[in-house]
Amino acid sequence: MHRPRTGMTTDRDYEYLNTALRRCRASWDAAQAHGFITARLSVGGADAAPDAVARILEDCDTSDAARGECAMLLGAEIEETGTALDDRRSGFSPLLPGDDEPAVRRAEALAHWCEGFLHGLVAGEEAQTGDLRERLAAEPIADIIVDMLQMTRAVTNGDGDDATEEEAYAEIVEYLRVAAQLIYEELAEARPVVSR
Repeated sequence: MHRPRTGMTTDRDYEYLNTALRRCRASWDAAQAHGFITARLSVGGADAAPDAVARILEDCDTSDAARGECAMLLGAEIEETGTALDDRRSGFSPLLPGDDEPAVRRAEALAHWCEGFLHGLVAGEEAQTGDLRERLAAEPIADIIVDMLQMTRAVTNGDGDDATEEEAYAEIVEYLRVAAQLIYEELAEARPVVSR
């Protein structure tokens, strides 16, 4: 079962979903999946949720019980992420490994979260509309997309000053948290309105 979260995401939440995705042989990790989910909710609202789960699990065997567990966990993640984004009181946070994980692993997950998010912005039918393309090409969203593209290449070799690397990582995570919330709000008018 998926443990309920209380605000900030934790290493255990990340590891729990990541392990489940590996078990069902998904080609996505937890960071990519969460980035994708966040963007799909921003673009398509709750209506985009079933397609988001299907895309994340498209390489998984439909007869495998592990796929059903992953679908359930992703559904819970969608619900929690949607609630956090709707709340607008800093409840949203990217799902990433905990601070006790090596810097290299956290930097890789951060890059994967950005990859998933960017893919999610253009993965649905909405991407074919001129309205969404115009919104994504306008500021501030266009600038955020450029920043995230650069973050997909985030690497660390672990040779730098630990305190400096930790500070830089924390700043990037905070930027992503605020940027994702901002994009969600900027796309609100274009998003289908449904009741959860």
